[in-house]
Amino acid sequence: MTTIRPVRLAVIGGNRGFLYTKSIDFLEEKLELAAICDLNEEVLSRWKEKYPNIKTIADYNQVLEDPAIDAVFLATPMMLHARQAIAAMKAGKHVLCEVAAAHTLEECWEIVETAEQTGMIYMMAENFCYFRLNMMIRNMTEQKIFGDLTHAECGYIHDLRSATHAPDGSLTWRGEMLRDYNGNNYPTHSLGPVAQWLGIHRGDAFDYMMTIVSKPSSQSGYFAELFGTEHPGADPAYWKQGDSSLTLIRTKQGAVIYLRNDFTSARPFNYAHYALQGTKGAFLSARRFSEDPLVWLDDRSPNKSYTGKVEWSSIWDYAEEFEHPSWKRDRRKAEEAGFGGDYFCMEEFASAILEGRRPEIDVYDSVAMSCVFPLSVQSVESQGKPVSFPDFTKNRSVYRYG
Repeated sequence: MTTIRPVRLAVIGGNRGFLYTKSIDFLEEKLELAAICDLNEEVLSRWKEKYPNIKTIADYNQVLEDPAIDAVFLATPMMLHARQAIAAMKAGKHVLCEVAAAHTLEECWEIVETAEQTGMIYMMAENFCYFRLNMMIRNMTEQKIFGDLTHAECGYIHDLRSATHAPDGSLTWRGEMLRDYNGNNYPTHSLGPVAQWLGIHRGDAFDYMMTIVSKPSSQSGYFAELFGTEHPGADPAYWKQGDSSLTLIRTKQGAVIYLRNDFTSARPFNYAHYALQGTKGAFLSARRFSEDPLVWLDDRSPNKSYTGKVEWSSIWDYAEEFEHPSWKRDRRKAEEAGFGGDYFCMEEFASAILEGRRPEIDVYDSVAMSCVFPLSVQSVESQGKPVSFPDFTKNRSVYRYG
């Protein structure tokens, strides 16, 4: 019997990457932690304490030159993702990349072309796709429980103003992104699950979109409060990005998606807002942690919705019937690993490499979701005019819609 060697993985970006260590540990038959790469010696020391035998590397080029490394996990600032991923694939490494894959259309195309030319597996680590609830809804949509899907809502509404600056008021990469771009700059946590539910690249495709953005009142007010009115961030004109970005997307098959991204508005977190409407049912996520997500299914209801006498049910009432098989199998590991979706995300990446197949979130899916960022910038600049999605698949038969 042939023994399959685990994928030898290097984690690039030690602070963020450390959140995935339990997932990697649980997957020891599929993943071997080979190296950690970071510029900070204290971060490298932290990893060395947990994994005494791990290679600690400060130079990313050394990772790419190491023949004992099969794949990289990019847990670095978003604006670095595309160049690092392209370099890794050209060096013969498979890539798991945190969101988003890229922030320009040119980089999206180059990622696709590099994956095609090298044959390396590229997967975006969109862990929201692997949340228990989102995988349950995915299981239901694949069984056509909601009927023909016509509308979805999703939103990443997450007050991250404290993550936009260092203690001295200088900007982090998130702050620089808000300063330099105006659009829907972080779309994939919201769009990832919805794309899977609607079957994007598996029967449907994004067609066109439009974006409008509010003024940046919350961000400028926050900087004035913390750093005084002399800080340039206290001036609303300093920030290109408005507080709330609203995008509408239409798919080739006629479904519509409402996508909201908001890093800066003052309110409780709701970074996992979703809703789904079909011809036979509807789903609505919880607004706060104490609530249950809601579902209504036409064929399970004693009345028709047009009578005005129907009510929502907790979706957990249907968990025994519709729980995703992966969560039935490995719920304990996923919950212990943290954040719900990280374990299954890592597992899917390793399994795709070992089985020689495309991952569930492949290179075409990754760039289709990520390109909402540059397309939204274009739309905002033209006062919300629609812009078309590129066909990164070039109409390959396996990805055709319809």
